[in-house]
Amino acid sequence: MLALKSIHIDSKRNIVVLKNAKGQKDRIVPLSPKILEMLPNYYKAFRPTTFLFEGQTAGLPYDSRSLQLVLKQALKKARITKPVILHWLRHSYATHLLESGTDLRYIQELLGHSSSKTTEIYTHVSTKSIQQIKSPFDDL
Repeated sequence: MLALKSIHIDSKRNIVVLKNAKGQKDRIVPLSPKILEMLPNYYKAFRPTTFLFEGQTAGLPYDSRSLQLVLKQALKKARITKPVILHWLRHSYATHLLESGTDLRYIQELLGHSSSKTTEIYTHVSTKSIQQIKSPFDDL
């Protein structure tokens, strides 16, 4: 995502085309209309030249180490003491999709997993869906 360019955003279809994503595959992911709405203000404020998210040097992508530091500051602000790495945001994204009812096959495609077994780890992480299951004993 750090090498994302404005040409990768398809605002008419509300998608982002990720080039050479995990596994060196291109894939598409949904783009929130709320984020799409914020983009013009972002462009005005930061005036990116090549990449959507640029570091201090124009034309170069934002550095992953800098993003890790931003995440660390956010965790500190939120008083979260558990150590977190950037890759966990990917896991959070998948877990939230699953908990909101997205089919596992779509999540597999979004994450670029060639095997459904890899995607199924999120079924163990998510407990919200299990909590919503009505027990047959409730009808007794």
